[in-house]
Amino acid sequence: MCEKTKDDITARMALVPRTLEARGLDATPLIQNKLRAVGTPDALAACDILDVILRDEIGHVAIGNRWYGWLCERQSLEPVAHYRALVRQYGAPRLKGPFNTAARQQAGFSAEELAALTEPAAS
Repeated sequence: MCEKTKDDITARMALVPRTLEARGLDATPLIQNKLRAVGTPDALAACDILDVILRDEIGHVAIGNRWYGWLCERQSLEPVAHYRALVRQYGAPRLKGPFNTAARQQAGFSAEELAALTEPAAS
């Protein structure tokens, strides 16, 4: 995705931190649940490490969200609609749930953006 968006900073901010990195926000709780089920001291320690990584990743995604919003405002683009157009244009992966909505909210996703995650793909 970095290569595909190398000439479009708005697309880069939309599709790398807000799509690919944000996926880590969703995956972390699932991984932690599996580790907790194992229950060994090492697995539980890994959960603690993943808490730190999740906190840091929320910050990374928030930075991408902030810059994407700023770029859209500067170009008079509606962020949600433009994001959808960029997903199609650059062939970004279709995200599937479950979504970590709490972490995504902390990272700056709006209620409209969170609702759009569960909308059926346009044909």
